[in-house]
Amino acid sequence: MNVPLWVWFAVVGFILVMLIVDLVAHRKAHVISVREAAAWSAVWVFFGVAFGAIVWRFWGVEFGQQYFAGYLIEKSLAVDNVFVWAIIFTFFAVPREYQHRVLFFGVLGALVFRAIFIAAGSAIIASAGWVLYLFAAFLLFTGYRMLVQRNEHIDPSKSRALKLFRRHVPMTDAFHGQRFLIRKNGVLLATPLLAVLVLVEVTDIVFAVDSIPAIFAVTDEVFLVFTANAFAILGLRAMYFLLADLIHRFVYLKVGLALVLIWVGIKMALKIDVVYIPTPISLAVITTILTISIAASLIKTRGQERHEPPAPVEPPFRTVDEVEMAALQPVWKWTRKGATTDGGTADTSSAGRPAEDPAAGPIVTGDRAGDDRSSDGDRRDAPSH
Repeated sequence: MNVPLWVWFAVVGFILVMLIVDLVAHRKAHVISVREAAAWSAVWVFFGVAFGAIVWRFWGVEFGQQYFAGYLIEKSLAVDNVFVWAIIFTFFAVPREYQHRVLFFGVLGALVFRAIFIAAGSAIIASAGWVLYLFAAFLLFTGYRMLVQRNEHIDPSKSRALKLFRRHVPMTDAFHGQRFLIRKNGVLLATPLLAVLVLVEVTDIVFAVDSIPAIFAVTDEVFLVFTANAFAILGLRAMYFLLADLIHRFVYLKVGLALVLIWVGIKMALKIDVVYIPTPISLAVITTILTISIAASLIKTRGQERHEPPAPVEPPFRTVDEVEMAALQPVWKWTRKGATTDGGTADTSSAGRPAEDPAAGPIVTGDRAGDDRSSDGDRRDAPSH
C-alpha cells in the first residue's frame, strides 16, 4: 500500500482540526445530554466510515475491507473503555459537567500513545516476524481471561498509578471547576480532576496493549492500523455519554469481545504459516459475534431504563463555590521563591509544604494519600479486552 507523505499530513491535520472543533464546542462546562452525545457520535461514525470509503475507492477493495475490519475491532473494544471510565468517574464522584474535559485530554493522550505503540509494533514485526506468534498467543490468552473474568470489575482504589500519584503529587481535596491545576500561596497544586485524568490514561495504555495486536491480525499496513485506531478513538467521548447510563444492559458484551479477541488470535496464528483467512470472512465473523452479543444483551435486559451508575454514599471530594474560585491565583504566574502572586509570603511547615488554604482545601500528599481508598494492588486486576 503506497501512501504519499502528504496524505499522512492531511489525515493528522484533519484529526487535529476536529479535536480543536470539539474542544471549542465544549469549552463551557455543561452536562452532555443523550441527544447531544448521539449527534456527536453520528458525526464521528460518519467520518470513520467516510474515510473507509476513501480507502476503498483509492487503494482498492482489499485495503478498504482491512480498514473496516480494524475499525470495527477497535470500536467494539473501545466499549470496554466506556465501562471502565464510568467506574472511575463514579469512584471519584466527578461532576458530569467536568467529565468531557477529562475525556478530551484522555483521548488526546490515547492518540499519542497508540501512535507510539503502532510504530513500535510495526518495527518489531518487520525485524522479527516470529513475534506474531507471541501476539497471537497473547490475544488468545487475553480473550480467555476476559471470558473467565467477565463479571469482575476494576477497583480504582487498588490502582498503583493512583497510589503513586497521590503519594508524590500535592493535591487539593476539592474540584475547582474544569481545572487540573491551581495555585494557592504561590504553590502549584493538582486537583482531583488531574488524578482522574492520570488514571484514565493509564487504563487506556493497558487497553492498547490488547487492541494494537488485535488490529495487526487483520492488516499489516501501518497507515490502516493508525487511521482505524484514530477514527475509532475520536468517537469515544461521545460514545461514553451515550452509553454510560446503559452499561448495565450489555450483559453479554464481554463474552462477545472475548470471542472477537480469540478469533483474531486464531486468524493471526493461522496466517503466519498455515492459511490466510480472507478479510471478508474475518469481517463477517467479527460483525456476527458483536451483533449477537449486543442483541442478546438487549433482549435479556429489555424493560430496564437508563440510569446513572450508583454514586458513592460519601463523595471523596467536594466542589468549591464561586467565592473560592475567585480567590485562586493565576496558575502560570511565576513568583520569587517564598512569595505569592499577591506579594505575600507563603507559609510553609517544617517539612517545606505550604500551609493549607481554605480556598484550595487541604493538601493531600504522602501517607495521607495512601488511605483506605488506595491500597496495594495492580491495575491489571481490572478486566482487559
